[in-house]
Amino acid sequence: MNSILDNRPALAQQIAEVAEVAGYLWQKGWAERNGGNITINITDIVDDEIRHLPAIGNKIPIGRTFPLLKSSYFFCKGTNKRMRDLARKPMEHGSIIRISDDGASYAIIADQPVKPTSEIASHLSMHNYLISKGSNYKAALHTHPIDLIAMTHNDAFLAKDVLSNLLWSMIPETRAFCPRGLGIVPYSLPSSFELADATIRELEEYDVVMWEKHGVCAVGENIMEAFDMIDTLSKSAQIYLTAKSMGFEPDGMSAAQMNELKIAFNLPK
Repeated sequence: MNSILDNRPALAQQIAEVAEVAGYLWQKGWAERNGGNITINITDIVDDEIRHLPAIGNKIPIGRTFPLLKSSYFFCKGTNKRMRDLARKPMEHGSIIRISDDGASYAIIADQPVKPTSEIASHLSMHNYLISKGSNYKAALHTHPIDLIAMTHNDAFLAKDVLSNLLWSMIPETRAFCPRGLGIVPYSLPSSFELADATIRELEEYDVVMWEKHGVCAVGENIMEAFDMIDTLSKSAQIYLTAKSMGFEPDGMSAAQMNELKIAFNLPK
């Protein structure tokens, strides 16, 4: 069977990176059953032949109009599809969609009629926001890191920047590679525009957003960058929880030590 990836090395490479990350998510235990979602904006590598591909099936209303996404193209993990299967056969467990020229609906164009992620509202909201800010970020990732989710079950960690500062203090790399920290979104119904809007508000200040008792969402220039930020934050959470399981509260780096990192690496915040 022919694929849209045939003879398109740039597109094939991006989809291969999605598959690689999907495999990591499964291996880490962050993607139970169909848990987690991935979308990447591929508009800048779409050619005229792709633009003229017919839709597979009918247009599907998004439920909201995204004017900055009109006529854009995205690769999306399929709804009810497993990350472990996306890792093996990405074009059978994900699809490429085209946003309508009014930004209010989408149609699947390749390779198969795989309906996009149930979190399409949040993902498209994030992409629309990124474009509005002139960002070069193209990827959005949602996954379920056990350690980070566990920490959101403690109200003490949900106040602004409490978790950011704690995780930064566990290991210098977290302060360096996740310099904007971790935003917190109070629990909202999954797949809702309420959740999407709350996420957008946090993205004004953060690249990684924690959905209370649900999971983490990250945006980046590519899918690997988004994954790396979550992976780094998860390592810090593991250090903290390991110390607690050994019966002591970890000291963490001091405010002076973290400020030294900020100055040395010219970090925000």
